[in-house]
Amino acid sequence: MGGETLFGFTVAPLELFVRGSCVFWFLFLVFRFVLRRGVGAIGIADILVIVLIADASQNAMAGEYRSITDGLVLISTIVGWNFVVDWAADRFARIARILEPPPLLLVHHGRVLHRNLRSEFLSTDELMGKLREKGVESIAEVKFARLESNGEISVIGTGNSSQPGA
Repeated sequence: MGGETLFGFTVAPLELFVRGSCVFWFLFLVFRFVLRRGVGAIGIADILVIVLIADASQNAMAGEYRSITDGLVLISTIVGWNFVVDWAADRFARIARILEPPPLLLVHHGRVLHRNLRSEFLSTDELMGKLREKGVESIAEVKFARLESNGEISVIGTGNSSQPGA
């Protein structure tokens, strides 16, 4: 492979930009609306999904590219869209509401909302484990517990425990 092919374009930069943009937005929507969120940890299956998506989407983005420059344009496109999404969500509350899932109520006044747990594939044992990490021993101590958009569980205590709001 000569210098021209190594650093020259083998695919039009605009095509690389369009391919990278289409795949970025498709994957963004999949992760936003289908996979929505985790529970503060990444499991083996999650890593496997990310690796497989990366491999599968590489061909869709790249076409037949063979040069370093083509790869750099694709990477720049993806990083650029990621920056734009973060910037827009930070600057505009209306856009943030669309881009980031709202908090999901899991416990309401000491009562577990099982339907919401099921919608996020969480078991009661997993919820209790997360509550214990926050210093909560009993569901009765919880006024509200929410699954936040970042995958963490926030807890507001009833004020009747030794650690209110833990």
